[in-house]
Amino acid sequence: MARQQGWFALILALVIAASFVFFQFPLQLGLDLRGGSQLTLEVQPTKEITKIQPEQVEAVKAVLDRRVNGLGVADSNLQTVGSSQLLLELPGEQDPSKAARILGKTALLEFRSQKVGTEDKLKELKLVRGKVLTLLQNISNKDDLNNKLLNTDSFKNDIKDIYSTLSLSIDTTDNIEKLEIINKEINKKIADLFEPSGLTGKDLISAGRRQEQNQSTWEVTLNFSKEGGNKFAELTRSIAGTNRLLGIVIDNESISEASVGSQFKVAGITGGSATISGNFTAESARELEVQLRGGSLPLPVNIIEVKTIGPTLGAENVRRSLIAALFGLCVVAIFMVYIYRLAGLVAVVALSLYTLFNLSIYTLLPVTLTLPGIAGFILSIGMAVDANVLIFERFKDELRRGNTLIRSIESGFSEAFSSIIDGHLTTLISCLALFYLGTGFVKGFAATLGIGVILSLFTALSCTKILLRFLMSYQPLRKISNFLPINEIQPTIIK
Repeated sequence: MARQQGWFALILALVIAASFVFFQFPLQLGLDLRGGSQLTLEVQPTKEITKIQPEQVEAVKAVLDRRVNGLGVADSNLQTVGSSQLLLELPGEQDPSKAARILGKTALLEFRSQKVGTEDKLKELKLVRGKVLTLLQNISNKDDLNNKLLNTDSFKNDIKDIYSTLSLSIDTTDNIEKLEIINKEINKKIADLFEPSGLTGKDLISAGRRQEQNQSTWEVTLNFSKEGGNKFAELTRSIAGTNRLLGIVIDNESISEASVGSQFKVAGITGGSATISGNFTAESARELEVQLRGGSLPLPVNIIEVKTIGPTLGAENVRRSLIAALFGLCVVAIFMVYIYRLAGLVAVVALSLYTLFNLSIYTLLPVTLTLPGIAGFILSIGMAVDANVLIFERFKDELRRGNTLIRSIESGFSEAFSSIIDGHLTTLISCLALFYLGTGFVKGFAATLGIGVILSLFTALSCTKILLRFLMSYQPLRKISNFLPINEIQPTIIK
């Protein structure tokens, strides 16, 4: 009796621990349950690389994965689709444009020195850029639909002057978009006035950001490798004290141009670190930091599709999945109690424990639940029931032969053991194959089913057995009629 109570106390302790874990750590929901964004990206060939190879797609995926981690989106999923496409899922992210800006850029960082004789041209372009930025700042209030500035002769003349200076022709009629395109073109023209120095983002160790002192603008900090630090010192030494500037260029667009004082003529700027300041906001500084920390893309990518799944649709999926799961559990519970009576009731309790243990494992690992994952979980409940059915059928056979309750319980578990192990093992092998060879939702299905198969062995062979033994320690429950119909009980063993 004391031994059975000890085992029962162990199960009770496991239930308390699992309940604590489940309520302490929330379940991680996937894109289809939580809502979010889904981006399809395609790796683009270049003049040098005309055919995309699998290893090149993997290299692009590695860089994008680092950038996604920098975004701070929990439970994101990036996977290869076909020969040249990547599918990115961002659960909970309802603004895919931010992710698209960060992921779509090559983010090739270069430090360049200004070409000799370009001082006047650079000065002219910087004046035009200053005018563009001022105009952008003045019309940045998009809520003011009656902004008179957009219709003034002064604004229209400024735009014409800029067009004339840059020899541009822009189709869009949106003034803000117009100015953003102009600013982009100016930065490209400025970048052309600088020549490469050999110092690029490959020489970076890390990147960060910080707010400039006593200002609302931000700056991006860089730390170079030893070789990169030497290159930076040599580059700054070569232009120190001259009228030439140091250009910081990303994706062939100038981000910042800085002068180097004459005090660095001898050794250049040493220490292996630098700062990029370009009137960054907190958000733009963070985007640049994420891009630089992730590294430059070995090949350009094109975002060919963006989908947004609203949280309302995700909540509806969760509601329907819960209804399906509860309905299935109720039907199984009714079947087990009707067919196996007290043993069936024990099986229902064991299945409830199995569900609790499963969900607590999901929160601990953690497992990101998707609709296929829930399907795998519900299917694993069927596996757990199947084990109980095998045990109880053997148990009933022993009772029909005239064995006692205790011997019948022991025989039921021992006789069904090999069949249960074989069935669960073959399912587990299938789960492993699906997990390693499948992608996306298939992996989620395999993971939840595999965890469920392992736990169902524990609940069927341990929890059910311990609960039955514990109940049999109470004399009022030790009646054959609690397990078999009256007409199936041999008269000699009716109690």
